[in-house]
Amino acid sequence: MQQHDFELILINIAGEDRPGLTSELTEILGRHDATILDIGQADIHHTLSLGILFKTTSEKSGTIMKELLFKANEMNVSIRFSPVTVEAYDNWVARQGKHRWIITILGRRTTAKQIAAVSQVVAHQGLNIDAIQRLTGRMPLQEGEEAKSKSCIEFSVRGTPANKAEMQKELMELAASLDFDVSMQEDTIFRRSRRLICFDMDSTLIETEVIDELAIKAGVGDEVKAITEAAMRGEIDFKESFEQRVALLKGLDVSVMKEIAENLPMSEGIERLMSVLKRTGYKIAILSGGFTYFGNYLKEKFGIDYVYANDLEVEDGKLTGRHLGDIVDGKRKAELLRLIAQVEKVDIMQTIAVGDGANDLPMLSTAGLGIAYHAKPKVKADAKQSISTIGIDGVLYFMGFKDSYIGGHNQ
Repeated sequence: MQQHDFELILINIAGEDRPGLTSELTEILGRHDATILDIGQADIHHTLSLGILFKTTSEKSGTIMKELLFKANEMNVSIRFSPVTVEAYDNWVARQGKHRWIITILGRRTTAKQIAAVSQVVAHQGLNIDAIQRLTGRMPLQEGEEAKSKSCIEFSVRGTPANKAEMQKELMELAASLDFDVSMQEDTIFRRSRRLICFDMDSTLIETEVIDELAIKAGVGDEVKAITEAAMRGEIDFKESFEQRVALLKGLDVSVMKEIAENLPMSEGIERLMSVLKRTGYKIAILSGGFTYFGNYLKEKFGIDYVYANDLEVEDGKLTGRHLGDIVDGKRKAELLRLIAQVEKVDIMQTIAVGDGANDLPMLSTAGLGIAYHAKPKVKADAKQSISTIGIDGVLYFMGFKDSYIGGHNQ
């Protein structure tokens, strides 16, 4: 066995956190010219957990450990020393090149059962959890506070899954059975530099289908709603269903559109979501099988950059029951996503798409990150990421934002 004139030592420090603790401990290492090979620190409820792997000469190692021990005792924290072999260090370095994944679990609250179940899937796939962090702020203590609360935990995981598709499927099934949302994304440079986000409008940004609202005003509400629901479930071709529904609106006074627009029920969290996206420089698009009039209303309200939807034909102040131009269906949404990405000089992997219906699936599968939002069963079954438990600002957590950076009412 080869002898070395240096030693590798791992120290683990735990105790009540306070300002200057890390500084004072690393000052000792610095004074003795130790080389830090790895360092990690976490603070959970004012309790510090700090790990440092350092390299030093065999002559200095005893002095360093003695001084660290005295300093730890002085600061009332515990310290543990573990020697590390060169072989173990080389094996650790070799693992650094493996794929990294980010698994995000999201809901009104986080339970031990949820974390245990996700951790079990990770272990069964032969992956290792490197880090776990909380993205949301203060968790509610009283049952009644959970109504609008948010809880998000992010796992940083390393390795290559034994079966990625099976792992994704297992996570989605767990989310459905244990009442949480989940996202599994490869931790690449693209995940950290998203630039464009495209939304469906009806039942995504707003909590209604505008065509159903128009139909109610036209006295054909039940008939149109039945066609809408069948189309969103993927049971009827979208173009066919669209033309059927628009025809039923013939004769409706155009003034009704303004009244509906001004009373649209917005999705929970939309103001926060749009504010953060604008502040952080995202380009935002609405790609909707609904109507341009309502998309433009949201564009003005939230400063959205692009709106592509369908135009209703109007004659003498009334809807004719026909539309103008090509219908924005599922295929067209995916095409528009690619087109806007080209115009904005954004790689397709830097794009995000959010939608709820079957006609959103092409867009969701085209984007770098596709999120099914309060989606129909068929859409959730095909999606890799899904949000069903909280509002649309939950998208921010799948993007990696923390409440402490963006502001949140539960901090």
